[in-house]
Amino acid sequence: MERDTPQYAVAGRIPLAVVVVDGQGLVSHWSTGARRLFGRSRQEAVGQPAVELMPVSGALGEDEASDGFGPDYGELGPGLDATLNGLTAYPAAGRARLSEPGHARLDVLWWAYPLVGPGPERLLVLAADASELRADSADSADGGMERIAPGFALHTEFLGSEELAGRLPEILPSMSVGESRRIVSQVLELGYPVLEFSQHDRVPVTPDWGVPQRTGDTGRRQRSAAVVAGQPVAPADPEQDLEYAAVRERLEFLNEVSGRIGSSLDLARTIHEVSAAVVPRFTDVAGTYLREQVMAGEGFPDGPPDETTMWHRVALEHVDAPGRWDDVVPVGESMPFPSHTPFFQCMTSGEPVLVPRISEQMGTAIASQFEKRDIRPLISGRSMLVVPLKARNVVLGFMILLRHPGRALFNDMDRFTGAELAARAGLVLDNARMYTYQENVADTLQDSMLPQVTPRMTGCDTATRYLPGTLLGRVGGDWFDSVKLPGSRIALVVGDVMGHGLNSAAMMGQLRTAVQTMAALDLPPAQLLRNLDDLAQRLGEHYLATCLYAVYDPVRGELLMANAGHVPPVLVRAADGRSELLELPSGAPIGVGGVPFETVRITVAPGDRLVMCTDGLVEVRGEDIGVGLATLCESAAHPAASMDDACDTIIRALNTRGGRKDDVALLMARLNGIATEDVARWELASEPQEVGRARRLVRAQLLEWGLDAVSENAELLVGEMVTNAVRHAGGRRVGLRLVRSETLLCEVVDDSHALPDLLSAGPGDEAGRGLRVVSRLAREWGSSRSGDGKTVWFELSLPRGARPARTAREGMR
Repeated sequence: MERDTPQYAVAGRIPLAVVVVDGQGLVSHWSTGARRLFGRSRQEAVGQPAVELMPVSGALGEDEASDGFGPDYGELGPGLDATLNGLTAYPAAGRARLSEPGHARLDVLWWAYPLVGPGPERLLVLAADASELRADSADSADGGMERIAPGFALHTEFLGSEELAGRLPEILPSMSVGESRRIVSQVLELGYPVLEFSQHDRVPVTPDWGVPQRTGDTGRRQRSAAVVAGQPVAPADPEQDLEYAAVRERLEFLNEVSGRIGSSLDLARTIHEVSAAVVPRFTDVAGTYLREQVMAGEGFPDGPPDETTMWHRVALEHVDAPGRWDDVVPVGESMPFPSHTPFFQCMTSGEPVLVPRISEQMGTAIASQFEKRDIRPLISGRSMLVVPLKARNVVLGFMILLRHPGRALFNDMDRFTGAELAARAGLVLDNARMYTYQENVADTLQDSMLPQVTPRMTGCDTATRYLPGTLLGRVGGDWFDSVKLPGSRIALVVGDVMGHGLNSAAMMGQLRTAVQTMAALDLPPAQLLRNLDDLAQRLGEHYLATCLYAVYDPVRGELLMANAGHVPPVLVRAADGRSELLELPSGAPIGVGGVPFETVRITVAPGDRLVMCTDGLVEVRGEDIGVGLATLCESAAHPAASMDDACDTIIRALNTRGGRKDDVALLMARLNGIATEDVARWELASEPQEVGRARRLVRAQLLEWGLDAVSENAELLVGEMVTNAVRHAGGRRVGLRLVRSETLLCEVVDDSHALPDLLSAGPGDEAGRGLRVVSRLAREWGSSRSGDGKTVWFELSLPRGARPARTAREGMR
C-alpha cells in the first residue's frame, strides 16, 4: 500500500481525492485521487467504512493552521470523523493531520457535502494534500486566495462562465446548454460542486471519459471537468492514450445509446428514444425522417428511394431555445428531397454523408426545399452528418445531425460512430415497424371476423366487448354474434375456439359462419349444436370449441338455450335486480362427438338482462373459476345507466385481477319483450277470397295503431304474400301476424316447406311479379322453414312519431 509520488499543481489548483459515502457510512465511490492520497485501491476501499479508510480526526490548532492558507479550517465545522458518522447536515470543511502507522504525517485539506437524492449516496468528501501546493502560492499576484476550495475560488468572478456553460454538453452526458448554465451558476456563485444522478447518465464526479481527440482541447476539457466535479488536472497524456480514451469514450456512448433505445415496441416511442439519445452528447440538433410505408405500419418498402419518395419528419430534438425550430421545420411534415442534396445521397447509397461545415451555397440549396421558410440561419455554418437508418439492407429513413458552429466539427471518427449508431437504431425501428405491421394485420383480421352486432333489434337491445389476451397475440378464437330469426326472434351466440393465434381465428371464422347459416334454418338450439359438432369433426380433429346458443322470443317472453361445454350465462331479473347463474346441461365441447345436447326453456320478463361471456373473463390461473363466476354475478347486477356502462362495470370488476392471458368476449342482451297490444294475429282459410279479407284486417289494425301512413303499402304486400300462400302452398291453413315495434313486421305462415323464389317475369307473363313488388317496397324481407311449414315475412319502416314509446320497463336498473 504505497502512495504515489506527489504531483505538484499550479498555484491555486491541487489534485483532489473524491469519495462518496452512503447512508450506512460505507464507501460507494473511491477515485484515483483517493488512492494516491490515502494509499488504498478502489477494490480495497469500496464497501468499507469510510472512517477506517480516512483516519482524519479533529482539526489543526491555530498555530498549526496559520501557514498562509487562509483562515483556520477547524472553525468551519466538526471534524471529518464526526462528519463521516453523520453528525452534520450541512457542508463542512477542515484541515488536519493524517497519521497512519508506518507513514509520515500528512497535511490534509478536506471538504464534505451532504447529498439529498433518490439514491443511497449521502455524503461527498473531497480531500487534498496541502503540501503539494507550491510555497509561493499564497504570494501570487492577486494577493492570495481567501480560501482554498475544490476547483474554484470563492467570491472570485469567473470570466469564462459562459464559455464553460457552452462546453459542458461536450463532456457531460445528456446535458443541454440551459442545464449547464444552471450547474455552472451553482458551482461559481454558491461555491459547492454538483453531483447529480439519473437512470442512464454517468455520475459526473470523475468524468474520465471526456478525453478530446485534439491536444489543443485537452486543457479546456480538463478544466471544465475539474470546475464541476473537483477532478484534478492531470499532466498531458501521450497521443496513444488520447486515441485509446477517445475510442473508449465512443464505445461507451454507443453502449449507453443502445441501452436507452428500444425499451418498447411502440413505433412512436421508439422514434422519440432514437432522437433523444444523441442530443446533446453527440450532436446539438437531430432530425429523424422515415419513409411513408414505415409510418403507415405497412410492409417493407418496395425498391430504393428516389426523388419522389416522401419522407416524414417524425422527430426533432435540439438544445436551442424552445420554438426556434418548431415553426420552421415542424414535426409531421412530409417532403421529397432532390438529388443534389446530401440527404438524397445518403438514402440512395445507404452510407453516412459528412459535411464538415455547411457553406452558404449549400444552405441556400437546402433551404429551397422549404417553401416560404428561410432555414438558412438555422443551418449555415454548422457541421452536418447525415446517417441512414437501415434494416436488412433497406433504408427506412435517415437522421440529420447538426452541431453548433462553436463546437468541434464532425470528423471521420464521428462518421463511423454515426454509422454504428444508425445501424443499431435502424434495427430497433425495424422491430417496432414489424410489430406495428403485425399488430395492424391482427387488428384487421380480428375486426373482420367479429360481427357488427346491431345494438337495437325488435324486442332486444345488445352491447358487446372484446379484449385480446395479450398485446403480442391480438388474434384469438373468441366470438359473439346475433342473428335475426323469423317471428321477431333473435339468436344470441358466444363461442370460444381452443387455442390462440391465426389458426384459432381461422377456425372461429368457419364455425361462426356455420352457426349463422344453421340459425337461418331456424333449427332448435340443441339440433344446431349437434350439426355444428358434426361439422367440426369433419373439418379435423383439432377443431375444438365451446359454444352457448340461445334463441329469444320477445312475444312469448321465453329463452331456448343449449350449451356445449361453455361458461354458463347470468340472468339479471328486472323485478328485483337479483342475478342468477343459469344451470344448463353443460354438454361437451364442439368437436368431441358422441355427447347429446339438450335445449332448456327459460321464462323471462321484459327488462331482464342476459349476460354471456367466454372463460377468459372469469378464469384466472391459480384461482378457482367459482370466484370469477361469483364476481360476474355480482357485477352484472350492479345498476348502470346504459348497456355500455353495464358492460364496462363487468370488465372493470373482472379484468383488474392479474394473470389474465386469454381472450375475452362479452355479450349482454336486454330482453325488452313486445307488449301484447303491439301484436295482432289471424287464421285464414286457404281460399282465394281470403286475400281480400287479409287486406281489410291489416287496414283496420293499422288505423287502430295510428299507422295509416304505411297502410297502402302494407295492404299491397300482404295481398301478394297471402295470394302466394293460397295458390302455391296447397295447405289447409294460412296464418297472418302483424308486430309493431321499431318497424312494422308482417308474417305469413303456411304448411308448405318450399321456399318462394324471385322470378324474372317477361312482358307477357301473368305471374312472377309478386315477390319483386315485395322486394322493391319492403325495408327488408325473407323466408325460412320451420317444423310445420315455412314463414315469409317483410318489414316496413315507420315514421318516427308512429313508433311505440319505449316504456320504463325497458330502462336499466
